[in-house]
Parts: sequence; structure tokens; C-alpha cells
Amino acid sequence: MNIKRVKIYGAGSIGNHLANAARAVGADVVVVDVSEAALQRMKTEIYPMRYGSWDAAIQLCTPASEPKGGFDLICIGTPPAYHLPLALAAVKEQPKAIQIEKPLCAPSLELADDIAREAAAAGVKVFIGYDHVVGRSARKLQDLLREKVVGEVATFDVEFREHWGGIFKAHPWLSGPADSYLGFWEAGGGASGEHSHALNFWQFISHQLGHGRVSEVDAMLTYVRDGKAHYDSLCLLHLRTEDGFTGRVVQDVVTQPVKKWAFIQGTAGTLEWHNGYNPQGDAVILKKVGQPAELTELPKRRPDDFIEEMKHIDACLQPGAAPSVMSLERGLETMLVVAAAHLSEKTKRRVKIDYTKGWSPAALSPL
Repeated sequence: MNIKRVKIYGAGSIGNHLANAARAVGADVVVVDVSEAALQRMKTEIYPMRYGSWDAAIQLCTPASEPKGGFDLICIGTPPAYHLPLALAAVKEQPKAIQIEKPLCAPSLELADDIAREAAAAGVKVFIGYDHVVGRSARKLQDLLREKVVGEVATFDVEFREHWGGIFKAHPWLSGPADSYLGFWEAGGGASGEHSHALNFWQFISHQLGHGRVSEVDAMLTYVRDGKAHYDSLCLLHLRTEDGFTGRVVQDVVTQPVKKWAFIQGTAGTLEWHNGYNPQGDAVILKKVGQPAELTELPKRRPDDFIEEMKHIDACLQPGAAPSVMSLERGLETMLVVAAAHLSEKTKRRVKIDYTKGWSPAALSPL
């Protein structure tokens, strides 16, 4: 294993998942949080309730006592406002890799250019936590697409429709959206940020099929003001790639029961990808005209998402490894589209993305 020593910022829900995943691959783990209460909650409530018992090998500390240097991987599982400041500081520690939870940053794209530049200059690999693209079901979908089992792909849609009651159930210390970044779209919350897994998965498939990056975004968002909270409850995206391919993404925080789904229409049939197909895991369904549907179920527990992510990062640190589908560049592409979506809704126009202008609002222009 390349990953032997891991530091994690954030003792919340994601921090617990990342700590468990790092321990599952045999790494030593340090968790850092500004809140002593959050560290205690991790030790006495969240971790033992999820994984059976507390792992005494995990070191807990506040920033005043955190160790610096000597880490193979530094993970950032804090609210988005802290992602890039912490990532820029982490680069200076010279780890082999940095993992940043999604969304990478706020739609303002502040510091996005900085992390791209600083990480490249330091030779530090950066991964963004869109872990659905490295799960077993995504790999199965990739294999089927390579085999062209449905012929040439004509169109594909991705939907992540999930009432965020499940998120607050996993964060019982929050009473509602206004208690965290989740209730503020400008802080990276709302449907556009929290469920940007859907957009990232669409981009993942686009790259897999050779269509490249998204170049145009036509979006409609529904904004909600609820007390102090101001978020988008629904984010509808129509996308066009650099080679002219078009598709659709839907993200919301209102649908129950949950639907996390990708639909691919080919000249010889369809493929459906289901995250959480049933309580046992995910599924991929192949349908061809005149033939019975072929269902492939892929068992999975929630911790497996993060364990597969950790294994993927470790594999990407091998000499000569292929570029990661969770790379910083892919995460930046996703954030440019999220920013373009809000601009599209604001201007009521389609927005063009010009990648020659970097990872900043300068890359976005209404058509």
C-alpha cells in the first residue's frame, strides 16, 4: 500500500467515513477538528454506532496539536468554505496526495485557480470525493460501455433526486438546512452542490464515451428562502459537450423515496445504473429490444463507497498509473458547470464555458 499514514480534517459524518476507510486499508489515522465536542462525538457516538466500536488507533486532535508532515494522504472533509484554504496549506506539507470532499468549493470558484497551480507546482496529486465513479457498479457500467453492448450511445441522463432528510439523519446534531452550509447555495450547499454527484457522473460518462468536457450549460433552478437559509431545492441542467453531444442532469433535495439513476440510450438497447437499487446495494440493468432484461446486482454497504475510494487513490499513486476519474481537473470541471448553472438561472440564458480562461468566473459567459 502507498497510503500508510493519513490525516483527516473534519470529525463529522464524512470524516468518520474516511477514517474508517483508511483504517480498512491498514493506514494510521489522525483526525483534526476545531471542535473538541465534534471529536468527542466522533469517538463516543458516530464511529462506534456506524462501525461497531471505537478504533483506539485513531488519533484525535485540534489544530493546536496536529502533527505536520510525513503523511501519504491528507483528506479534507470540512464544509466547502474551508476546502481550498486547507488544501493549499496541505500542499505545503508535501503529501503524496490530497483528497477533498465534494463539492470542491463554492460556486464563486474562489481559490480554484490557486489550488490547480500550487498542486501542479508541488507535484501533489489531488482527488475530489465524487466516489460514485469508482464504485463497483460504475466499473461494471464502464465495462459494458467499452464492449458497446448497446451500440452507439445516442443520449444519456443522470438524476440524483434525494430528500435531504437522510442527510440530516446522518448529522443529528443539525436541526435543519440553516445549521450548516447545506442551506446556502453560495456556500456550496443546496441541490446544485450537495447532489453534484449527478453532474460529475454525467461528466464521467461523457469522458468515457470520448465526448470530452461540457462547453454549454442551460439551467433552471428553484431557489428557496427558509428563515436564514437560501438554497436551490431543484437544479435542472441541459448540457452540451465540446463535440456537440447533449444530455440532461437533474438534482434535487425534495424527492422521497430516493432515486439515484443514470439512463443510457444506445442504438441497440439501454443501460440503467442504479445507486441504491435495493437495501443490499447497486445495480446495472441491460435491456435490448425483444430480449429479457439482464440485471446485475452489486452488493454494497455505505462504508464501501469510501473504502473503494481509498483503494482507488492508493492505486493511482502507483508509478505509471493512469489519470484518475476523481482527479482535481474533473472536480474543477464539475464546479465550473455548477457556477455556470447559477449564472444561467440568473441571466435566463445559456452559458458558454471557455476552458482557456482557467478555473474562474472569467471562463463563463452568457450566450
